[in-house]
Amino acid sequence: MRKGLTALLAGVTAAAAFCLALVAAPQPASAAALTEVTGFGTNPSNLRMHLYVPDRTQARPPVLLAVHYCTGTGPAFHSGTEFARLADQYGFIVIYPTATRSGGCYDVSSPQALRRDGGSDPVGLVSMVRYVLQRYNGDTGRVFVTGVSSGAMTTNVMLANYPDVFAAGAAFAGVPASCFATTDGSSWNSACANGQVNKTAQEWGNLVRGAYPGYSGARPRMQIWHGTADDTLRYPNFAEQVEQWTNVHGLSTTPTSTDSPQSGWTRTRYGDKVEAISMQGTGHNLLASGMALRAIQFFGLDRGDPTGTTTTTTTTTTTTTTTGNQPAGACRIAYAVNSWNTGLTATITITNTGTSAVNGWQLAFTLPAGQTVTGGWGATWSPTSGAVTGRNVAYNAAIAPNGSIGIGLQATHGGNTGKPTSFTLNGAACAVA
Repeated sequence: MRKGLTALLAGVTAAAAFCLALVAAPQPASAAALTEVTGFGTNPSNLRMHLYVPDRTQARPPVLLAVHYCTGTGPAFHSGTEFARLADQYGFIVIYPTATRSGGCYDVSSPQALRRDGGSDPVGLVSMVRYVLQRYNGDTGRVFVTGVSSGAMTTNVMLANYPDVFAAGAAFAGVPASCFATTDGSSWNSACANGQVNKTAQEWGNLVRGAYPGYSGARPRMQIWHGTADDTLRYPNFAEQVEQWTNVHGLSTTPTSTDSPQSGWTRTRYGDKVEAISMQGTGHNLLASGMALRAIQFFGLDRGDPTGTTTTTTTTTTTTTTTGNQPAGACRIAYAVNSWNTGLTATITITNTGTSAVNGWQLAFTLPAGQTVTGGWGATWSPTSGAVTGRNVAYNAAIAPNGSIGIGLQATHGGNTGKPTSFTLNGAACAVA
């Protein structure tokens, strides 16, 4: 056990150094600062809580719980990752907890930690979230959790224990919920760390459902990241997480789409509920620049406030400006094609160039001859050829002013891999990027 824990600490210490090297470029002067909060609620393991509230937040700000790696702290995770800068940009609030036990890891092993309100770290973490939602009039429908290594394992556990609290999570180099379970008081599970715990999708799903028996509501969406060369929490844990969360959502483990967002990455999607990114040749230290943004995009936080409302916080006043309906034609479409043999994927970005929020959308265009839609993400598509229409799904119905959303489709083709030439959003013509 001691050898395994030492290996994890060594890996995450390197991760800490790597993350700290990624501090964002200097930003304009801001009054926002990381602040420690005490007395936030039930906290059986005496976690510490730091909070980052941007100068400008949405009127009902989303909340992100950002959980550090072993040996880390909340302030180190704040300064060494891009989440605070993205909070400045998009107006959400970030909670940075700090684990207090030896080694700085979170409890993802004990029976108390692996059930709802059972005790240990998860109880303190959810207390932080509830404190922020109440204190800052947060949006209870837009609460998210992310983390690296120990924080990624915690992300899986928090989604299992509190599916009614979190809308989605993003786990960077983690393991499935309850994979690290022990009953002997140890915090280290060598079999899980080494990728030797192999369960069926149903068994993994049952562990999530067992964390909150009787719960029948919506389950959080999940984004999973893992490097193929991870020698701390080995790569087989990637597939086991995919099995777990697809089963939780009642989905097949066969992807509905596959693409490569950048060289060495393979991204698979399972409906609009689970997204998994495998990074070829990457080790345990995988949270590189730009990856935090992809998590934020998966959460939908890059689209801003669905009401189009912004709150500016200063030392003396709070100003709220509310916008109305979106004027026609205030939209821009970027459409990128990645093709092979007889197939292709089209990645589509819809940008609201107007001054008001879009609330519910339909994107219409004509596919080139010979192309037939076989699947997609971020939208429902019909018909499958000719003049097609993509309609929003539940989580991306709103597009804030100057906000963008990413959707896409997968199609077969007969040799013509061209792009549509024109687009309309809710019946109004859009500019083409």
